[in-house]
Amino acid sequence: MVKQNNKTQYFATISLIVMAVGFIAAIPFKETIWGAILQGGFEAGLVGGLADWFAVTALFRHPLGLRIPHTALLPKNREKMITKIISMLENDLLTKESIQKKIDAFQLNEKLFVLVEKEIHSPAVKVNTTTLIQHFFKQADIQKLASVIEKEIKEHLNKLDIKNFLPLLIDQITARKYDEKTLDFVLKEIEDWAKKDSTKYRLGGLAVEMIDNIKADGFMQFALRSFSNLVNEEKLGNIIQNLIVKGVDSFQDPYNPNRKNLLGHIQAKLENIKHDENIYQELQHVKSQLIARWEPEEKITEILEEFRQKSCDFMSEPFFYDEYILPLFKKTLEGIKQDSEKAQILEQWLKTHIINFVNNNHSQIGKLVKENLDKLDNETLTEIIETNVGKDLQWIRVNGAVCGFLIGLVLVCIKLIF
Repeated sequence: MVKQNNKTQYFATISLIVMAVGFIAAIPFKETIWGAILQGGFEAGLVGGLADWFAVTALFRHPLGLRIPHTALLPKNREKMITKIISMLENDLLTKESIQKKIDAFQLNEKLFVLVEKEIHSPAVKVNTTTLIQHFFKQADIQKLASVIEKEIKEHLNKLDIKNFLPLLIDQITARKYDEKTLDFVLKEIEDWAKKDSTKYRLGGLAVEMIDNIKADGFMQFALRSFSNLVNEEKLGNIIQNLIVKGVDSFQDPYNPNRKNLLGHIQAKLENIKHDENIYQELQHVKSQLIARWEPEEKITEILEEFRQKSCDFMSEPFFYDEYILPLFKKTLEGIKQDSEKAQILEQWLKTHIINFVNNNHSQIGKLVKENLDKLDNETLTEIIETNVGKDLQWIRVNGAVCGFLIGLVLVCIKLIF
């Protein structure tokens, strides 16, 4: 642009020199008709060229450095010019309405989808997305999250109805024969206890003590004393011990009627528990007490901290973005593209926010232009304007010289005719 302007300025200067040389060269021949005509043409061309040079130069600076009134118009009217430029931009060229119409006519989704599909594969998006996700995980308030989780767990546990689980538990006890296993366990413990020598002497001692404490009269008192003289603690203990062991052995026999009757009684009691409201209320109360005293927040915090660390380490793996995040991006993008309603909503949302941003910051256009122009001194600003529009202004000088020359020829010819 500067080279073109210099070239045009050079051409304009040459045209002015041509007119001056032609005027001087035609002076000796002014007595002739053609000499007078040429001198008049060159004279008028010289005057026109000088006048236009003065006018063009006066826009930017003082001609020949002389401070002639109404020259150097642009430097003198800098603030007014800047104000007019800003007003023209805000109120004529870049109005809110014109920008809004342009945004409304623009197909954002087409450009956006193409851009997103291209950029999601770029290394920068990969690194920034992974870093952003890790940042969210690291900034999460684990303590607050643990408190919320504890509260939710307790609320859900309190809502659980024992009636929905106790019958299932009882059915499992019967199906898995835990009642028989429990009975066998109790019988085995009784058998082991009864076979101990210490148990024999303890049972014998209790039996002797009970006989001695029996109050009877007459013949019964005589019989009890005779019996107590015949047996001692060891004999009585041995008798009772054998009775217990035999009784246990009989209940351990799977075909023993007594065992079957006992198991049937136990199973009947278990079935009755299913419909016992008192038991349900008691279990519900126990459950509420246990939940109220349970404080899992510290453990939940520990688990969440461990989960966060493992998650951040996992996100650092090279395959994380390609195998987990990228497919999610593609699936979401494809879903929006296939759903015209969602695509339209997205486009309208984007346009609305862009338009709101423009409306809220429209005045920043003028401020930005003013800030940039205020950074320039008069000389630099004049040079920029002259560089951009000087080519056309220099052609005014050329046209002034040429038109002046032609008009001068016409005027001289008219003068000669009359």
